[in-house]
Amino acid sequence: MKYIIILSDGMAGRPLELLGERTTLEAARTPVMDALARVSELGMASMVPEGMAPGSDTANLSVMGYDPKIYYTGRSPLEALSIGIVMEDTDVSFRCNLVSLTEEEGAYEDQVIIDHSSDEISTEDAAVLVRALSEGLAQEGYTQGHTVTHALRAGGLCPIRYAFFTGTSYRHLLVQKQGKVVELTPPHDILAKRIGDYLPKDDILRDMMKKSYEILKNHPLNEERRKQGLKPANSAWFWGAGRRPSLTSFQERTGKKGVMISAVDLLKGIATGADMDRILVEGANGGLHTNYEGKAFAAVKALTEDGYDFAYIHVEAPDEMGHQGIAKDKITAIENVDGKVLNVVLEGLRRAGEDFRLLLLPDHPTPIEVRTHTKDPVPYLLYDSTKSVEGAETYSEKTCALTGKNWPDGYRLIGHLLQEELC
Repeated sequence: MKYIIILSDGMAGRPLELLGERTTLEAARTPVMDALARVSELGMASMVPEGMAPGSDTANLSVMGYDPKIYYTGRSPLEALSIGIVMEDTDVSFRCNLVSLTEEEGAYEDQVIIDHSSDEISTEDAAVLVRALSEGLAQEGYTQGHTVTHALRAGGLCPIRYAFFTGTSYRHLLVQKQGKVVELTPPHDILAKRIGDYLPKDDILRDMMKKSYEILKNHPLNEERRKQGLKPANSAWFWGAGRRPSLTSFQERTGKKGVMISAVDLLKGIATGADMDRILVEGANGGLHTNYEGKAFAAVKALTEDGYDFAYIHVEAPDEMGHQGIAKDKITAIENVDGKVLNVVLEGLRRAGEDFRLLLLPDHPTPIEVRTHTKDPVPYLLYDSTKSVEGAETYSEKTCALTGKNWPDGYRLIGHLLQEELC
């Protein structure tokens, strides 16, 4: 038996008036999901424990079977694992988004976040700006420049108090030596709001963010982006602070050899912490125009040719479009998951003659009207190729809720998929 999770990040939502009181999932054309829904188990699962923020970090840990109340130490340390940063016990890492702020006259505090992703800036462009940011802040005495930050990767002693690391697209990292974890606000939670009420209370972090605006606002690359009709990546935004995580091995816990397929550093970091292999798919970028089919083909090959028992396909696009607040693009992303991921996986596994169990779900909702994550339970679909059960005509938040099946401790759902009880 092979096992697969297709995680359509942020796919769930709430009814919208502009869609005739349907959710984006209900409005999307999803013939493959609906066909499976008729012969699959449907239900709801709560992936974010009470008292914890509804982030992709906590939620994906739950989907992977790791109780966030036990294993969660912050978002950015998981991303640090992904890009090979060796953190000491006293280090603190911070997610560093490259965001787009308004450029009105007046103080930094009076600007507004208009895009948490700077038009989904490419990794190549972002690397230029992260280097400029690090070197510019070095002149202010915060770092010693981008060229020496790799000292942290070796795990040795490093004289730098703060160091920047380039991640993927708009998602980057700041690591502080001898740091402390402080409460910070995710930028996607405050879109279209004045930033002054949400800046860090920590003096140094706040000052670094203010200076980042001065460094990046008129950078030549941002000038070129404006000419191209793209938003400038004109400020750093720090959030998601945490210390080095410690996850138990996925294979030791489940007896399954697993592989992660994702473009997002967070998911790659979870895989690294869980001693899972990772497959990097060319053209997979975490955006709307990612390489959906490439992810699906990679999963099929891993399961049918390369000896893996379990594959986790993470697709970020529905979440990103939810943050953008664009219903038609979120619908497109969901339809791409249906036709270019789920359909390809089903055809590949059936062609190979494999028996398999497949779990399809989001990690959390990202409703269009709020443009950020919520703690609402998520709809799941569990399909077993060796047997069929009575399901529903469609896969949606409503049809899954009507079954009455509910997993209040969502981290236990993977045990149901694997047909075993996990600790």
